[in-house]
Amino acid sequence: MSRIGKLPVAIPAGVSITFENGLLTVKGAKGTLTQQIVGDIDIKLEGAEAHVLNTGKTTDSNAKHGLYRALLHNMVVGVTEGYKKTLKVNGVGWKVAKQGTKVVLNVGFSHPVDFAEPAGVKLECPSANEIVVSGIDKTLVGQTAANIRKIRVPEPYHGYGIAYSDEVIERKEGKTGGKGKK
Repeated sequence: MSRIGKLPVAIPAGVSITFENGLLTVKGAKGTLTQQIVGDIDIKLEGAEAHVLNTGKTTDSNAKHGLYRALLHNMVVGVTEGYKKTLKVNGVGWKVAKQGTKVVLNVGFSHPVDFAEPAGVKLECPSANEIVVSGIDKTLVGQTAANIRKIRVPEPYHGYGIAYSDEVIERKEGKTGGKGKK
């Protein structure tokens, strides 16, 4: 039995949860999220808590018990607080700018790269070397940030690239120049 799955999910004021025909819906101040629940998983609401119950004893339902509890918790946090990821752009002359619903990245290519804002995600550029990805869906925010980072992955010699703000880039020494040879 899943240790994560046994934990109750606290439901803050202003959040409503419905579970009908395998479809979990969470509504809050920031929006609405839905998740399809497959397998022998049931969700019971008791006061200000939601419990994810494993009604079957198959290995499939045991494996999904903790998963669906974590997804429910992420949905509740998303509709109340939202999620945010910050990316830093590091390179000589590199910059980013928001134009309408897209972000234009000048990151060392011969041409600027346009990144369109996906539905459900908000992109902001508070400075010329910073991108903030925010939204209510944790999966969508994380995937969008990963797609932006993939445009120019940080390299280990100078640290140039697009990295998460809390990411530590392991730096390499580079060439020594052959000073000891005669």
